[in-house]
Amino acid sequence: MNAPNAISLARFLCVPLVVWLIITGRAQPAFVVFVIAGVSDAVDGILAKRFGLTTTLGEHLDAVADKTLVVAVYATMGIAGWLPAWLVILVLFRDISIVGGWLLLSALAGPRRVHPARSSKINTAAQIVLAAVTLAGHAFWPMPAWLQTGLIWLVAATTVISGFVYLRRGVADAAELERLP
Repeated sequence: MNAPNAISLARFLCVPLVVWLIITGRAQPAFVVFVIAGVSDAVDGILAKRFGLTTTLGEHLDAVADKTLVVAVYATMGIAGWLPAWLVILVLFRDISIVGGWLLLSALAGPRRVHPARSSKINTAAQIVLAAVTLAGHAFWPMPAWLQTGLIWLVAATTVISGFVYLRRGVADAAELERLP
């Protein structure tokens, strides 16, 4: 296992710790672990590209680690009342739909490569910023309402936009499958 893949695996393994820290009211260490996990996403990508360490395993492991971290933290913060339920549902629905669509197309047409859309990368960054700011607001200082509201709407908008990008891709892939004998 190369270094970027090990970093992705470590990020994945941080998920239960962050969830447990949020549930038990330990917002400061939850913030620290979450920020380290978020930064590790950039680090593993930079290492993989710069040193030619990109692998199929790494692409999938990175995506699983990212989605697991975001989904688990959003669900936990939603349950804790730190994020609005409608936003949590929107984020979870998008991610579950993307994974479900990928699984369906892979089952019908064979393994599919993961090609993250630019809008998805922007969405993931916005989701991580909102989660980090929300955690910081509970750990260190109250978050100004305008900041939370702005970030919530930014995440909602990027979630919808990137969701439609993947929906369009999925529909095109499904249409291609229908043309096959």
